[in-house]
Amino acid sequence: MGPSERLSRPMPAIAVAMACLLALAGAVAHAPGAAAGPAFAMPDPDAFYHDVTGLSDAEPGEVLRAREIDAAVYGGAKGWQVAFRSTNSHGEPIVGVTTVFLPPAPMPANAARPMLSYQPIVNALGSRCAPSRALFNLEQVEAPGLLLPLQRGWAVNIPDHLGPGNAYGAARLGGMITLDSIRAVQSLPGLGLESSPVGLAGYSGGAMSTAWAAALQPEYAPELEIVGAVQGGLPADLEQMAEVIGNEPHPGFGLGFAAAIGLEREYPERFRMSPELNPEGQLLRDFLSNECRRSILLHGAFRGAAQLTRSQGWLGNSEAREVLRENSIRFFEGVPTIPVYMWHGRLDPLTPYDGVEEVAERYCASGSPLTFVTYDVAEHLIPAALGFNDAYEYLADRFRGIPARSTC
Repeated sequence: MGPSERLSRPMPAIAVAMACLLALAGAVAHAPGAAAGPAFAMPDPDAFYHDVTGLSDAEPGEVLRAREIDAAVYGGAKGWQVAFRSTNSHGEPIVGVTTVFLPPAPMPANAARPMLSYQPIVNALGSRCAPSRALFNLEQVEAPGLLLPLQRGWAVNIPDHLGPGNAYGAARLGGMITLDSIRAVQSLPGLGLESSPVGLAGYSGGAMSTAWAAALQPEYAPELEIVGAVQGGLPADLEQMAEVIGNEPHPGFGLGFAAAIGLEREYPERFRMSPELNPEGQLLRDFLSNECRRSILLHGAFRGAAQLTRSQGWLGNSEAREVLRENSIRFFEGVPTIPVYMWHGRLDPLTPYDGVEEVAERYCASGSPLTFVTYDVAEHLIPAALGFNDAYEYLADRFRGIPARSTC
């Protein structure tokens, strides 16, 4: 790969989540006969989220039901929630849910309104923490930022990309749910988005689902007209992040522990953490299994895997490592065919730069149109605040039909 764009510019803590997750990452039961299983979240009490009527006969992205919601707090936008058929990590049908905002300003005659599919950071395990809930209960920290694309006149699609099981850490799942949410929204009558050009965006944990959606799209949803993806602070290698964190106490350990809980939910036969937990670890697991970001950060702070587990062999189990690699875009052979804008801090201690750089090199070698921006004197948080303006300008050019340049 040629030189990436190096900017002397010095973004959200999900990276800590994914990293710490992975001190427990190898959490696989060595002990035969251990009975402990995954800690699943309490289902949302609203049947809209889990009524499976028609699911078995539906195609991926097919709308199951939809309802209009009050979204006026988002700059006077109109809002809908859509339940649709998607697919889990094992190829089985699941119910996905997404939230759609339409800005109040009308589009010019004969112009298709652009649609941004924004995958937010979800450092959480409980059903009330999913974006369709968190956008309205003060849990979604990125919610004010959605005013920016709405002010540009773009429709905004915000999928619950952790799925119905709140499988925090299952990034490939997030990519499929994102693509199916776009299919559903574009097929829903009355929104006027059938022919909309689509852009993808996300940072950190949201970048994971965004990157996977972009890479899966050529095979999983080739019919979608996606004009570009912007992804920053990308956790490209979960296995590497596990090794960075290790077993010792860490201020963001709660988020990592939550991600291990999420992966065990999605891969209960292969990522078996719970049997390795000691009583203190099981108590913390049970408590956090329905919590959102702030509670998880608070109650997990300065704990460590060694304190909560029966043995120290976390990263030695091959099945656990396979799950981590299967959800690490660094090891996925598929590449996007759409233009991609990627940005990252070189000094990021939680989502190491070398993994993202390797992804960029592979994309360039494959001929993918890539713009890769490095913030040389920056870690994970600073680029979050600085990167989105340029990223949205990049997507605005794609919506206008301007060809993407490449830094390869």
